[in-house]
Amino acid sequence: MCCVTGCPMGKAGLGLLVIAGTVAAFGLMRDPDKKVEPAKTKAPQAQPVAPATATPETAKPATDGKTDGKSDAKTEKEPSSLFDFTLKNIDGETQALSAYRGKVILVVNVASKCGYTPQYAGLQKLYADNKDKGFVILAFPSNDFGSQEPGSASEIKSFCTQNYGVTFPVFEKIVVSGSTPHPLYKWLSTQKAGGPMTPKWNFSKYLVDSNGQVVAGYASKVAPDDKALTAKIEELLKKASTETKPAAPKTAAPAPKK
Repeated sequence: MCCVTGCPMGKAGLGLLVIAGTVAAFGLMRDPDKKVEPAKTKAPQAQPVAPATATPETAKPATDGKTDGKSDAKTEKEPSSLFDFTLKNIDGETQALSAYRGKVILVVNVASKCGYTPQYAGLQKLYADNKDKGFVILAFPSNDFGSQEPGSASEIKSFCTQNYGVTFPVFEKIVVSGSTPHPLYKWLSTQKAGGPMTPKWNFSKYLVDSNGQVVAGYASKVAPDDKALTAKIEELLKKASTETKPAAPKTAAPAPKK
């Protein structure tokens, strides 16, 4: 056997080996059956996301279904006495009727152009005779009946003082009957002790005790000097005087003599 470099066959064999190696190497590169691992790509890094926040218009506080028992709507307290009302007097000043607590009160709806208007004189006398005993008259002008009180507050005040010398409290004109009476008259007309009685005309009367409770109601025709009315007023004044009079202090009994 000849050496590779010393004979022509040896040179040719060497060339074939080189070619065969090159082909083999090229085949490996082109081998379709060879599995090529896909290049690993780096996953994009997730960007941090800011937490979602509700806008002021839609944000709602978390609740557990319970309430604190309070409501935004204010509920009006049902009146329990005359002293729960506040109105404006004939001068437009706010006046709480609680200022008359402890007094016996005659509530009258009045008018300046009524057949009963002369009762102003009798009412003034009744007031003057009993005001120092704890009695007061509260007059409420109203235009409900026959439109017989059309005047303004100043006109009503002038009429009462100039024609009848009225000194008892007179209030601003209000509605006392119909479907939408003033809350005071709505309450007065539903008191059972007073009838119940809804005013049928001007100068209807309610008698109220010193605790602010209606005890009797009187129609327009009942004059201020009516015996039944004045007797009831006197009765209530005596009762109020007894209730407010302080009890006499108890004195210790004298020790028995030895």
